[in-house]
Amino acid sequence: MDEAPIDESTSRGSLPGPRVPPPPDVVFRADFASETQWVAGRSWAYPDGGPVNPGDDKLDHLVSDADHSRSGVFRATRRPDGRWNTGLLTTEGSQDGFTVRPGDVLEARVRLPEEVGAWPAIWTWRDGDQEVDVFEYHPDNPDLLEFTNHVRGTNRYHRDDAVRPGAWIDLRTEFGARSVVWWLNGEEVFVDGRGVGHRWHAYLIVNLSVSAGRYHPRPAAETTEMSFEVADLVVRRPYGSRPYGGDAASG
Repeated sequence: MDEAPIDESTSRGSLPGPRVPPPPDVVFRADFASETQWVAGRSWAYPDGGPVNPGDDKLDHLVSDADHSRSGVFRATRRPDGRWNTGLLTTEGSQDGFTVRPGDVLEARVRLPEEVGAWPAIWTWRDGDQEVDVFEYHPDNPDLLEFTNHVRGTNRYHRDDAVRPGAWIDLRTEFGARSVVWWLNGEEVFVDGRGVGHRWHAYLIVNLSVSAGRYHPRPAAETTEMSFEVADLVVRRPYGSRPYGGDAASG
């Protein structure tokens, strides 16, 4: 007896399409006004948690008042004693305790300061080390950004026509275990080939420091206020990755 033909369209189903990996999860979106995300005016990156750090050529006197950081505009204002009240926010010690981990990607939109002596930065820190600088900037070098991986001892001074006092720039840093990669305005500008290792994790810091004159000029005598702005800051994490060491509170 002849067997009925097999209907392959129903027995096998349609062929699967090419696998498209899901986009990274947004695991952190900065709300600078949030006291659960950020602690203001102190950091263990400064001796005894602050408020001053003259050994790092800084005139900073960290303050916690909202006017110096909580709007996303990080300000420095001159004090009568020659130091400057400066804004700093960190996730270290916060209720959320967010830490960046290997594979994370940080993206930020930043307005650079105009005044000589201003020293803005977005960076990481934990337990006296684990520092990676998303960027540092000094207006006396008006077209230059500094990118540094202190964990593995690499850095790049990058000059670009888009970098200038008062300019808005888009930054992206990929914290790879084997290589940290920095992007500026959508262009890859530095691949360090060293990375942070597989067990690295660190808190975020955003702040405006003031140069004391050893490496970069102090502010002019007539300058009484300086600022830079972070309009947006997000951290993305590859889909399905797991927190380091079971530190669930860290994002």
